[in-house]
Amino acid sequence: MASNDNQGLILAPIRFPEKWISDSLMEQLSVIFKQHVSCIPEKLDLEDFYDPVRDQYHSTDILKHYILNQPVSGPRFCYLVQVDLFIPILTFVFGEAHMNGRHCIVSARRLQEDFYMREGNEVLFEARLLKEIVHEVGHTFGLIHCYDDLCVMNNSYDISGTDRKQPFPCEMCFEKLDELLTD
Repeated sequence: MASNDNQGLILAPIRFPEKWISDSLMEQLSVIFKQHVSCIPEKLDLEDFYDPVRDQYHSTDILKHYILNQPVSGPRFCYLVQVDLFIPILTFVFGEAHMNGRHCIVSARRLQEDFYMREGNEVLFEARLLKEIVHEVGHTFGLIHCYDDLCVMNNSYDISGTDRKQPFPCEMCFEKLDELLTD
């Protein structure tokens, strides 16, 4: 295990069904990041971050709330929400991270087949959720977007990009992550 293993990763669902956070999902995250993964529900009134014009929630402002209101050191947090997220320069985001920080957020809204008016698929949803969590948590460790279309650190502009990716970093990104985890 890495020297910073005691820091851990906390999945923090906010109005998010905890049944979606499976043991398998947590185990895979633990293997990829070589850290203990736990789930601790978070209470936050997301309406404070709602933009009625866009009918979406501003992910950067949610992250700022946590960055400003939590200690500088400690475990990493991945906030999981069911609402649609945006940043002003994009139509939507699957998630956002504080690069080299401790906080990231992932939305399940566009990861679900019903968003695209297709029949639900729990296996596909869990695979998408894993990929987006790994992507955003990867940014908190300092991983940047990768040019390899199959690498989980490749940027997804739509759901087909998420589906195309593998749930883990490519060899180059894994090497970089290993370096960061053992520093």
